[in-house]
Amino acid sequence: MWFLYASLKPSSSPRTVLLLALIGASSYSWGEASFTGGLSLGFEYDTNVAVDEVDKSSNLSDIGRVFGAEIEAQFDVGEQVSGRAFYDYQATNYAEFDSLNRQTHSAGASLSTDLSKWKAGVSYFFTNSQLNNTNFLTYHRFSPSISGFTSKRWFFRSAYVYGDKSLEKRPGRDATAHGLETDAYYFWRGLRRYFNVGYAYRDENSRADRFSYSGHLIKLRAVQRFDTNVGRRSTLELGFRYEERDYDSITPSINNIRADGRLRIIAKFDYPLNELLSWQIYADYSDYNSNLPSADYEQIIIGTSLSLSF
Repeated sequence: MWFLYASLKPSSSPRTVLLLALIGASSYSWGEASFTGGLSLGFEYDTNVAVDEVDKSSNLSDIGRVFGAEIEAQFDVGEQVSGRAFYDYQATNYAEFDSLNRQTHSAGASLSTDLSKWKAGVSYFFTNSQLNNTNFLTYHRFSPSISGFTSKRWFFRSAYVYGDKSLEKRPGRDATAHGLETDAYYFWRGLRRYFNVGYAYRDENSRADRFSYSGHLIKLRAVQRFDTNVGRRSTLELGFRYEERDYDSITPSINNIRADGRLRIIAKFDYPLNELLSWQIYADYSDYNSNLPSADYEQIIIGTSLSLSF
């Protein structure tokens, strides 16, 4: 499996990714490690094709073909330490906006150990995103965390997050970030029905002062699973996220200090068709409010896909 990770490069083609996913994704166990994976293919309708990392929206709609492949390994390191490693590939190819076709390679690893009632962990996450097969965004994320149950139904997790991002041909937006996040989970009926509420603080320092900001984010999520006649449960998930960003200095184009409010509402439904195949439908509504006109827009994405799990 580590050979598979080492073989993948940011410029890897979907065909290469698919081949490696098929090699590594079959469900089997080897020693103390277990491997899983999956493939997905679908379509989505986007009412406003946008690249929010650079505050650009087209105000035009398009249909995109979406493809995904993932592989994951879970393993033990000694008696008290467990680990996880993964690779994920996602691609969206538009019918009209082919210059905004997006390919995203993500890879990461985490380790955790039990500390009596609590669990301490550390994770590293890397993302390379491309627009029309040209490098666009690189992001590194490092995060130590602590988590545990405080009762039979309540679970808490808190973490420090360090991030480092760079954007091709936009050095002013290159930034490092420090943040804190905490999540609470209430398991009403175990994994069949549970709720998640979270808060995150982020302080991002960019090369160009006008892009530096501090942000507060709150999120709510509800998950409900239903029995089906194929031995696997369907999953309905509803999510709400709201973020406020206060920028540090004046944005020259508006001659004012920028302020953003970002709302997202997400709904997903996953229905298993048999032991391996599932059908998904999802909707994602975003309402970005800003005194910077290019960052003030709405977007709705509605999509459906079939996924094969190994």
